[in-house]
Amino acid sequence: MTQQELPLWRSALFVPANVEKFVAKAHTRGADAIILDLEDSVVLSEKGNARNVVPAAAATVAGHGLDVLVRINRPWRLAVRDLEAAVCKDVHTIAVPKVTSADHIQFIAEVIDELEVEKQLPHGHTRILAFIEGLDGLENIDAIAAASDRVLGVFIGAEDFSSEVGMEPSEIGLMYPNQRAVFAARKAGVLPLGFVGSIADYSDLDAFRAKIRQAKQLGFSGALGIHPSQIGIMNEEFMPSVEAVEHATGLLAAFEEGLAAGRGAVEYKGKMIDAPVVARAEETLRKHRALQARQS
Repeated sequence: MTQQELPLWRSALFVPANVEKFVAKAHTRGADAIILDLEDSVVLSEKGNARNVVPAAAATVAGHGLDVLVRINRPWRLAVRDLEAAVCKDVHTIAVPKVTSADHIQFIAEVIDELEVEKQLPHGHTRILAFIEGLDGLENIDAIAAASDRVLGVFIGAEDFSSEVGMEPSEIGLMYPNQRAVFAARKAGVLPLGFVGSIADYSDLDAFRAKIRQAKQLGFSGALGIHPSQIGIMNEEFMPSVEAVEHATGLLAAFEEGLAAGRGAVEYKGKMIDAPVVARAEETLRKHRALQARQS
């Protein structure tokens, strides 16, 4: 999968698949993508009903131009049933929880292969977002991120990971696994999604904004949220600022001018420009143009 094929998700909002009023309003929340949840937000007695309504719920959300993800369950018997319902034309990505190994992803991908043929969907229609929520998953995260062409991103599930490790979901404990996620994602050419901290804590929105700013600095491209109040913050902070766009534009112009003049070293605003700096500027402008196109 090339960088150009990756979706531009600054924000993705979890919505219980079986709560019709939430699904109906999902497109009004401002998120770039909606995650129809079959796992944590759905009690066991409701999982069958939630699964059955996924195709209709996905059609409702996708009809408003949003990408739709479905988070399936981990136990294999539930996971396969969930996949049978969730792999459909209006579902962009399957969010796979508690991923432990590359084999785990490859099994999910094999089931999706069969379902796409059965449902006459183009091969590769359905992507995978891997949730790393335990020590085995973290140990194998490089292999997981590169396990299948269907994988488009990785995400550290802070609550489950912290519970398995026996720690609080605090910044000091979650920094290392989240940095590992960014490194693995960038190495594999997929999306690093998330931030350092608990996804469940949205009571202090100023603190949440600080976490998202930090996430951008660490290399995350977007994040997931459980409450609509988080969405605007993610959208704002993961969008290139006016100053960043102006700086990138000027830097690239200076670089091109230097190349045209045959200069191997180019300076811009008191700093030398090299290949990594140029690549970051190009990425800033690519994201800016893509967001402008979406909003037009």
